[in-house]
Amino acid sequence: LTPPTIHDHHVHTPLTMSTASSESSPAAYDRTAELHALDTTYAGVRGLVASGVTHVPRIFRVPDQHHEPRQDGTVPAGQEPAAIPIIDLGCGDHTAVVAAVRRAAAQWGFFKVTGHGVPEDTMAMAMDAVRAFHEADGGEGSDKARLYSREPARAVKYHCNFDLYQSPVANWRDTLYLRMAPTPPDAGDLPDNCRNALFDYAHQVKSLGNTLFELLSEALGLKPSHLADIECNQGQVLLCHYYPPCPQPELAIGTSRHSDGGFLTILLQDEIGGLQIFSEDQWVDVAPTPGAFIVNIGDLLQLISNDGFRSVEHRVLAKNVAPRVSIANFFGTHIDPTSTRIYSPIKELLSDENLPLYRETLAGDYIKHYYSIGLDAKTALSHYRL
Repeated sequence: LTPPTIHDHHVHTPLTMSTASSESSPAAYDRTAELHALDTTYAGVRGLVASGVTHVPRIFRVPDQHHEPRQDGTVPAGQEPAAIPIIDLGCGDHTAVVAAVRRAAAQWGFFKVTGHGVPEDTMAMAMDAVRAFHEADGGEGSDKARLYSREPARAVKYHCNFDLYQSPVANWRDTLYLRMAPTPPDAGDLPDNCRNALFDYAHQVKSLGNTLFELLSEALGLKPSHLADIECNQGQVLLCHYYPPCPQPELAIGTSRHSDGGFLTILLQDEIGGLQIFSEDQWVDVAPTPGAFIVNIGDLLQLISNDGFRSVEHRVLAKNVAPRVSIANFFGTHIDPTSTRIYSPIKELLSDENLPLYRETLAGDYIKHYYSIGLDAKTALSHYRL
């Protein structure tokens, strides 16, 4: 498995030298063939970078009409940059923590947590393990070649862009996918160089997730076990992302604008940064905070909370300073393809003044719809709004 050699069929030169000017002859450009050429290398974006690419291939170029201001932390003169709330879960004042979670989930849809109880060495070892996997060589017999797949049923897989063939723009990102619950994979299914670290990490973050679901239940005025009782925390998936340095970051995107499809996401990011959320009609940087997790509300939690909590759009900018590593932990019963649980706005939250805003959906159907439209598309949640 050699590094990718993809060609732009319009100019008959390596795709690494292609430019957006070939838009003038769209019939000569076979995008599907270019995507397939990348896919069949099993080497992902890192393979492109390792091969010495100096220009962003066309399949990754964000069309002009999709470009939005990058807003790398710039704010109007005289204004302080907005910052998402930071909540200390270990502060000892439970009432204050619940109130802070309520405000953050309702107003921002995002917040950071410290005092969470996950050991720092567990976090560091997981990040090191993900980096080691992605930076290992590919080739026959390698973990990358063995795991490269787009098969939905596989619990452990590696690929470049889950929605490579659906999304209008390929993201500058590779991913190791691990479905850890409700049925953990066999230990032998995980790569040798990150098996123990990621099993331990998943266990620790599952406990943190249980704590957060209790706090979110109370924040809605429900008993602490409510969200767990309706199985919001049963499915657990780790998406271990790797964003190689991009030679032309202004032309590409690390992760396209989207909201998350599940109930809750717990994200660990390294010091490189690049994550932004869309708040009050502007992009706001989510700066790295050592030792903290980033928590955000997913579409299905917005649905069952009847807009009590917000699932907010976010994106990751491409950067050229160094590789970026992040581990996103997604919770949701919908991840289990065998689930037949139906979700709708929680009846205890409804009244004559607070009528249901969404129709019910079968647990698995929402995620199928979410995956079918890909990232960088109209939010999947709008399809279910009454």
